Amino acid sequence: MESTIAAMTAVDLVDAYRRGALSPVEVVRDTLARAHESQATLNAFAFIDDGCLAQAEASAARWRRDEALGPLDGVPVSIKDNVYAAGMPTRFGSIAIPPDQTQGPDSPTTARLREAGAVIIGKTTMPDYAHKIVTDSPLTGVTRNPVDLRRSPGGSSGGAAAAVAAGIGPLAVGTDGGGSIRIPACWTGIFGLKPSFGRVPHHPRGAFAPVSHVGPMTRTVRDAALMLTVMARPDSRDWYSLPHDPIAYEDHLDPAMTGLRVAVSPRLGRTDTEPDAATAAAIADAAACLAAMGAEVAEADPPHLGDIVRIAGLQWAAYSAYLADQLGDRAADLDPALLELAGIGRGLGRHDIVAAQLDRGRLGAEVARFFDDWDLLLAPVIDRPAPLLDDLDPRAPPLPPFTSWCNVTGLPAASVPAGRDAQGLPVGVQVVGRRFDDAGVLRACAVLERHWGRR
Repeated sequence: MESTIAAMTAVDLVDAYRRGALSPVEVVRDTLARAHESQATLNAFAFIDDGCLAQAEASAARWRRDEALGPLDGVPVSIKDNVYAAGMPTRFGSIAIPPDQTQGPDSPTTARLREAGAVIIGKTTMPDYAHKIVTDSPLTGVTRNPVDLRRSPGGSSGGAAAAVAAGIGPLAVGTDGGGSIRIPACWTGIFGLKPSFGRVPHHPRGAFAPVSHVGPMTRTVRDAALMLTVMARPDSRDWYSLPHDPIAYEDHLDPAMTGLRVAVSPRLGRTDTEPDAATAAAIADAAACLAAMGAEVAEADPPHLGDIVRIAGLQWAAYSAYLADQLGDRAADLDPALLELAGIGRGLGRHDIVAAQLDRGRLGAEVARFFDDWDLLLAPVIDRPAPLLDDLDPRAPPLPPFTSWCNVTGLPAASVPAGRDAQGLPVGVQVVGRRFDDAGVLRACAVLERHWGRR
């Protein structure tokens, strides 16, 4: 039963609960055991909450009374360590957070998941304040990829991705400030969605507030849609959040593509880097799939992406400097790579920062006009497969050339798993939609998921 539970999706688990074939208690007990057993190898968790069995027992009682709270009741879910969960420490992956300042009330996403009956099993690892696209930190050490333990699962939501890929619960909450959901999803072979900016309320947002998105990380698109429906419910604590849209995303995964206009951008207009051969082939295959389903498909690059990525770099450095200044003397405990970013940020003048913010609006409008002509965009997530840990330079982590522009512009974007390369490493394709069309991105990803033989 252990291996069966590990392979089950949220949809599978809820169906089993409904039929009485499984209980949330045995599922959560199995998940906790798997989390503990994997720590010596994967190191995906910053905190594991064995006390969550009480939540599972309450869920089991609801299922026995036929009073389940919804399609996530009793399903295990992990929460990234920069999203608060009451009763658990939230350290932002950093030893710069004093132990007596790690507790707080549930962040909006955690609160909504609890209200839906999901069982919060613990907090997943991340790099110091989510500042890079691999997952290691002075606080928790190195997190590894379950596909190949010699490799990184990516970051900053690396613990979340590793847990889902290893079958330690079907659902995880990640955050994405420049690629931090999509890159680890790509490198571990799972599905990850960065929703439109503000779609999922988030509090406290912290130093990276204007580019930070909260989203689901799962093994299937339908599970992510179920999560997003819950996570997107309103919370007034987030000033940046969008007006609530009561859509049930899981009800909008039909395969109709006829009439949709899909742009294909194999390199996103970049001349300094290009994706590996397996990713290029997957993008071409995705385009052919959507065309066969009735979409109008052609190559086209969004405008000004080089300038937008430059703005992302300026903003990230400025936010890092602000964070370090807020921490005061404790900033000395930050990851050296983050301190280097903060140093770059301190060298920026006010004019640089204001100009970047104004340029963000101007160039974001140009990208919005691009999406007047196109419903969706197919592109790389990143230009290479999951790297070997021994090859990483901890003081100079790679920057995400194909993802951060979606954070600057607030667009919904996902990484959908597209199989494996010749080394057996996961390949992902990035699906980007126009602002606020999260449902359209999920629908296209569901079509591609079926095409590549997943459910």
